[in-house]
Formats: sequence, C-alpha cells, structure tokens
Amino acid sequence: MRKRSLKLALGLCCITAMANAQNPGSNHGNRFEQLGTMLETPNMYRSASGAPGPKYWQQRADYDITATLDDEKQKLTGAETITYYNNSPDPLTYLWLQLDENEHDPKSDNNSFDGSAMSDKMNMRNLSGILGPRTGFGTNIVKLTDENGKALPYTINQTMMRIDLPQTLQPGQKLRFRVEWWYNISDRMIEGGRGGYEYFPEDKNYLYTITQWYPRLAVYSDFQGWQNKQFTGRGEFALTFGNFHVSMNVPADHILGATGECQNYKDVLTPAQFQRWQQAQTAKQPIEIVTLDEAKKSLAGHATARKTWVYEAQNVRDFGMVASRRLVWDAMAANVEGKKVMAMSYYGPEAYPLYNRYSTKVVAHTVKSYSKHTIPYPYPVAISVEAANGMEYPMICFNYGRAEKDGTYSEATKNGMIGVIIHEVGHNFFPMIVNSDERQWTWMDEGLNTFCQFLAEQEWDNNFPSNRGPAYKIADYMKMPKDQLEPIMTNSENISQFGPNAYAKPATALNILRETVMGRDLFDFAFREYARRWAFKHPTPADLFRTMEDASAVDLDWFWRGWFYGTEPVDIAIDSVKWYRLDTKDPQVSNPEAKAKYDRNADHISRARNRAAGEKFAVEQDTSLQDFYSKWNRFDVTDEDKTAYNNLYAGLSPEEKKLYDSKKNFYEVSFTNLGGLVMPLIIEWTYADGTKETDRISAYIWRHNESQVKKVFAKDKEVVAIKLDPLRETGDIDEGNNSWPRVAAPTRFELFKQQQSVRGASVGGNPMQKAKK
Repeated sequence: MRKRSLKLALGLCCITAMANAQNPGSNHGNRFEQLGTMLETPNMYRSASGAPGPKYWQQRADYDITATLDDEKQKLTGAETITYYNNSPDPLTYLWLQLDENEHDPKSDNNSFDGSAMSDKMNMRNLSGILGPRTGFGTNIVKLTDENGKALPYTINQTMMRIDLPQTLQPGQKLRFRVEWWYNISDRMIEGGRGGYEYFPEDKNYLYTITQWYPRLAVYSDFQGWQNKQFTGRGEFALTFGNFHVSMNVPADHILGATGECQNYKDVLTPAQFQRWQQAQTAKQPIEIVTLDEAKKSLAGHATARKTWVYEAQNVRDFGMVASRRLVWDAMAANVEGKKVMAMSYYGPEAYPLYNRYSTKVVAHTVKSYSKHTIPYPYPVAISVEAANGMEYPMICFNYGRAEKDGTYSEATKNGMIGVIIHEVGHNFFPMIVNSDERQWTWMDEGLNTFCQFLAEQEWDNNFPSNRGPAYKIADYMKMPKDQLEPIMTNSENISQFGPNAYAKPATALNILRETVMGRDLFDFAFREYARRWAFKHPTPADLFRTMEDASAVDLDWFWRGWFYGTEPVDIAIDSVKWYRLDTKDPQVSNPEAKAKYDRNADHISRARNRAAGEKFAVEQDTSLQDFYSKWNRFDVTDEDKTAYNNLYAGLSPEEKKLYDSKKNFYEVSFTNLGGLVMPLIIEWTYADGTKETDRISAYIWRHNESQVKKVFAKDKEVVAIKLDPLRETGDIDEGNNSWPRVAAPTRFELFKQQQSVRGASVGGNPMQKAKK
C-alpha cells in the first residue's frame, strides 16, 4: 500500500473517538473538535466542499465479451476485448486486473487465513473450510495479447493479475487488448462465493449465477492509485465504469437474464414469449414472459441445440447474469420519475408463490423510493433473481425467498424476502452508481444502502418489521465489550461483527442524523446532493462527510467522530432533579409552606415515641413554665406582613409581575454521559394533569463538559415524571437510567434458545400452513 493510502488507513481505520484527543485528560475539547487532518487534504481532484474538484478524473474500461456455458461440465469459457482509457494525469507502465474466481484457488490466502473449530454437527461447507478447497477452481488464462495478437507479459498474484505494458500508456491514450480464459463453475452452496451454481437433484438441473466471472480492470484513482487489494470473499469490489457488449452461448432451453438490455429477444424467445415481452412494455401488473408451465416443461428436457443471447449495457461498472432451464420470468413497466424502467424477476417453481406475487412489484417500489431519496434511476432495467442468496450487480441482483412444497410460507420468510430484494435492488444506487470502494469502506456501500433500504421498507408498509435502522436496535451491539468492537471506519476484512458494524450501525447513524440531529428537510437535501455529485464517480468517506455539512450548514464533525471513528456507546442518565418555585413573599402562601417545613424538620423518632408512650412533659405538668412563646404562632399572618407584601408587589416592574403571576416551576436536571458518545437530549415531561411535552436540546450542550451537564427548565405545570429519549431514537444502551423517578422494567429470559435457520428458509412458524391443514 502506498504512503498516502497507509496514512489514510491509519487515520480512518485504527482510531477510536478519543484516540485523537486534542485535550487529553480534560472533560471538554475533544469530542467537538473538527476532524481536521483525519480527512484527506482537499485538492484539485476533490474539493473541501465534498464535491469533485475542477480536475477530477477517472478511468474507463469497455468490454466486448463472448462466452460459452457448458451445462454438462459446469464450465465457462470466454474471450474478451478490453479497451482501457487512461484519463489520469499519470503515465502507466502496467495495469491491474481482478480475477475474483481465484478466491476458490487453494493457493489463495483467503482459503487458509481464517480460524476454525469443530462442533457436534458439521456440514459440507464447514468441512470444506477445514479440509481445504477442492482443486480445479480458479481462472485459467489461455492467452493474453494486444490488439495485433502480440503476447503481453503478465503476473498473477492470487486474485490480481498485473499486465506489464511494452510501452507506457500516456495520459489521454487508450489501450486495446484481448484475454481468453476459462474456469470450472463452483457449487456455491458448498464452496461459497458470490457466483456459481446450485444443483436441484429432484429435477437434475442447475441454476447458474454468473458473477465476477471475467477478468476486469481494477480501479486506478486519484486518492490511492491502483486498488489492488486481494479479494478474500468479504470486501466486495471497486470497479471502473464502461460499456459492455456480451454474447453468451447457452443450451437452447435455458433462459438468460443479465445486466443491460437484450439485443435479440426475437431470436431467443418463442413467438408467444416475445409477444408477452412486448405487452409487458406498457403493463401495470407483472406479465409472465416465461410462464410457470413453460418452466416446468423445460425441466424434463436437456436440449443439445444452443442459442446465443446478446446484451448491451452502457456506463456500468460490472456485468452479472443468471441462466437456467428452470426459470419463470415476469416483467412490468414502472414509471420512475417520468421514465420507463422495466422491473423484472426470474425465479424457480419453488419460489413462485412468493416471487410471482411480490418480487417485481418490490423491484418497482425500490427504484421509485431510492430515486426519491437519491437520484432518478438512470438505467432501463432492474431485475430480481431468486437464487437462495443475496448479491448485487448493475441492473440485476440475487435474492432468496422460497415457499414450502405445499405453497405456504412463513411471515418471516415473506418479510425477509421483501427486505433482501429491496436491499439488493437498492445496491444499484450504492455502489453501482455512487461507486465507492467496498474493499476499503464496506459501510459506504452496505451502510448507506441499508439506510435507504430502511426508508423503502417503511414506505412499503408502515408496519414493516425493519431489523436495521431504528436506533434502539443497535444498542445490544454498542454495549458489547470494547475488545469485540471496532469503528465503522475499519477495513472490511478486519471487522469481527460484520453485519452490525458495516450495515446496521451506519444505517442507524444516518437515520439518527435524519430524524434527530439534522431534521428531514436538511438531511434529505444534503443526501441527495451527495448522490448527485458522486453518481458514476468514485467517492471517499471525506466526500460524504463534507458534502453533508456543505449542503446543510450543520457542523457534524462531532457526529462523524463519535459514530464513525469511535466505539463509545450512547448512555446518558438522569442523575438528579431539583424542583424550585419562585419565593412569592406573600405571607398567606409562604407562611403555611414554612410551617409545614418547620413541622417536618422538628419531628423526629424520639419525639414521636415519647408521645406514643404517654410521656408526662415538664412544661405540661408545671404551667408556670409556659410564657408568651409557648402559645405564640410564628406563622400567623399579621397586618404588618400583608402591608409589606403589598408594597413589595406594587414595586415590581411589568415583566417581574408577569413572572410572579405565572407561578412557574423550575426544574434543575443533572445529566451524566456514562457512555461517552455525545448526543442531543430529548426530554419528555409528564405533568400532574396527565399531559406530556417534549424538549429537544442540541448535542452542543455537552461542548464545555462532555461528561456532566445541568440544565434548568421553566414549566407552567407541576412535573411528576421525566423521561429521556422517549421514542428510543438515540440508541441509548441503558434505558433504566433514563427516567425520573426511576422505573423498574422487568426482563424476561428464555428457557430454550432457537437454533439459527438456513438463510431464506421459513422461520418464525408458518400459520399459513397450519390454516391450510
């Protein structure tokens, strides 16, 4: 890694909120300081506002690919011509290409660098990690030549391939070269990975998800040079935009869906299917282009004839496909910001009860929702494929959601399917369009997308049970021991709690920004501006942080520092409450209050027990001991007292009389920041008459003392209860100290803990199935 990238990695990945303390040992001057040198230095490529600079540049790579799928041997053979444009100011003497299929090569480090353990029950996937990957996998380079057919030297380092150029590729020049290659397709249900096949023994057919399948250019950028970090299966990819022309030859009874638009539907579909495709262009409800009956009929045959599907895609960063003879395909036209987008789904018979009803409509809903919150969806197609997994590529994604054999499904499966379709289709925006580097910053892809997924889920159904987004759902993660946590700004491979760290916590943080810190209007404008500025470009975290502040006039450095660079949790407690009232000086009010206080202070246990015992007191037995003070009531209101009070009131100014007559109650509340993460104070007051009121205090209340703060509130009514964060919108990890007076909440425990189910399988019970019986 280059010096610049190393500095960035150290600055972004290895610090906590207090590691860069500018005022160590103090209770202030740390959490509210500006990020300063923790961010990249602005330059002509990236401005201090967060926008691309006047000399921003990025590379381009165009692909012309022909490939053949061998359904008998599960093998893919391909050849591609790549045209690479050097738009950078730098002369290049070599290029780096990604060979992601090499993650299955036994020689790749990712197949040995994870720990492992035995358990009482082991499946093939568990054992394959222990026994080591099966041989025969990985990309095989047959030939690499320039456009004139002359061989080019190359070096393969695990999942990366360096091409050494015979002549320096100068700024403004382009290079055309050809690669021929093949690989054995892996069983992704056993080997894992993003692409591969799933075998269905009941009908002896394969479902191919062809992804990360061709040698492709790595990103060369202004902020790090070549992004040639190895692919280990977790941190996904950073890629260069370009145009694709892909010809895929498959068995004649296969249906193929892919990134982009098919150029020869009329040649590869039956006349009836092609007619349905034309009808779908204006359909408001999904139309089955390939029907369930047609898909079932295809299961029995294994065609020896072949056909070639031709697809083109403009300005995309990658290309994915699905191919199988066991696919239903439906489509409808969605109006997205005044533009027609073909929403489509491909799925097998086992997914039909769920996908036929929901999938394509969820696709349409997703692109509409995301377009509202970011930029209008720019592509002509959006596809959801049921493949028992979840992964995304431009215009096409792979999701789960299969019914039981009787056609029923659980509510958890239905909601999980809807959520994963929204998530994977949503990835078209982050990172397929707003093209962040997933190898370095997974959260810029997964976190931002999960946040938008939450918005789309809530717009789909007000009662949708979103698992990520609501602030209170991140509390269990944030209360974990510090040695099990890392900042959001951590490299993908180094994250131990991947889902909470890269998906849930950044999504929660953005939702808190939107609902609690900035407000919807300011946040939505700034977030759309970020998407607009960086659509089809390569942003970094600094570009997001700066744009959000630049477009909103809200200083958020304290928020980025705490939520993204730190591991401290939110835990703010109400320590004490003091109640004050204005001393009226009215003897008719103050004298009875003083008497009550006097009596309360004068009483004690010995006095009470003496009375109860019938003690004969000396001053009662000998009345000569009694004098004026024995009968004097010091709390009687005299005429002199009344006159003094009237004179005092008459001398008050109009404003003083207004305050005096208001009968205000003053409450001094002491708050302690136990967790360390500074947040706004959201205070709900419950009054004696049963009404409620909420005050919202900016997080800046902590700027002079980040540990403790007191604040006095003037209230017209008497307060009987105070509660912090009543809507659970800050992620507070201990709600037990958020109330005054303290409220004890019961905690339940489970006698048996349910085992985790296979992803996509019916979970949570199946009332539909029980009702059917």
